Amino acid sequence: MERGRILVVEDELIVAMGIKKMLKILGYTVTGIASSGEDAISKAESTFPDLVLMDVMLKGDIDGIKAAEAIRKIIDIPIIYLTAYSDSKVLERAKKTSPYGYIVKPFDEKDLHSSIEMALYKHGNEIKRESGEKINK
Repeated sequence: MERGRILVVEDELIVAMGIKKMLKILGYTVTGIASSGEDAISKAESTFPDLVLMDVMLKGDIDGIKAAEAIRKIIDIPIIYLTAYSDSKVLERAKKTSPYGYIVKPFDEKDLHSSIEMALYKHGNEIKRESGEKINK
């Protein structure tokens, strides 16, 4: 059973490949890996993932927070930030995009798995609520 389709946005290829491997072990499908904000927006539009794992700091003109804003305007999907930066300025900027999670690197498989599952569950309930469907608790 497919657990969810995830777009990984990470500009460090070795880190991105490690995340991809972790996700596959956990049973998720990786729709793609994007290394810039521009690439993330394009891949989100073309692959329609269920969730985006977004690095905050990316190379190029569009950082992860700006890319997340753009993606959320195009498609309503949860974004979980993955970042080595936990300072208050970055956190305040990230909060304004209503992320479904914020994981500080380094993280382990359990942290990643629980954050993804909670985000997918919460987003699914929001969609049901908006459509008037009954939510199973």
